[in-house]
Amino acid sequence: MTDALDEVERIEDREARVRAKSAVMAAQVERNKAWSAERRELIIELWDGGKGLSYRQIADRLNCKLSTVQDVFRGYSGSGKHRPKSPQPKAGTEPAE
Repeated sequence: MTDALDEVERIEDREARVRAKSAVMAAQVERNKAWSAERRELIIELWDGGKGLSYRQIADRLNCKLSTVQDVFRGYSGSGKHRPKSPQPKAGTEPAE
């Protein structure tokens, strides 16, 4: 897969290279939703209601970040840039364990 992307980088004509990059990026946008859904389904299968792999084991097995696995169970699917912050304990209270 990376060989094909490297070939795009090697296109000498700048306009042709940019057109090829635009085509690759547009095609990837279309695939992202389906690929994310498939990854989400597999993460849930591997966890198996808590009887399967741990979040960390799933992340290692699928070569993704632990936060990606955690986000599946939090119901979060946006970019990390807009991830909601965890609730902070009120002043004078102990954090939940």
